[in-house]
Amino acid sequence: MKKDIHPENYRTVVFKDFSCDHAFLTRSCAPSKENITWEDGNEYPLIKLEISSASHPFFTGKMKFVDTAGRIDKFNKKFAKFNKAHGLEEKEEETETAAE
Repeated sequence: MKKDIHPENYRTVVFKDFSCDHAFLTRSCAPSKENITWEDGNEYPLIKLEISSASHPFFTGKMKFVDTAGRIDKFNKKFAKFNKAHGLEEKEEETETAAE
């Protein structure tokens, strides 16, 4: 193995999946600005997760619909304009062929 490529600052942290309120304690070197008190009474850095094995459909066997930050609405608004413009072009082509 190559030397000096792995981080040295591993520490115990809490990862918390906020979609299903599941947390687990492990070691990581990921940065964190927040802390949380764990079940043992000690305070550890907190790393927030949107999805983990406790909430992912592959592991749970249940489909769960999660709309993060309105992405679906944003997508629908963006492509609704495209569909309207595209639909108008098709109607214009149909009227041109009908006139001939």
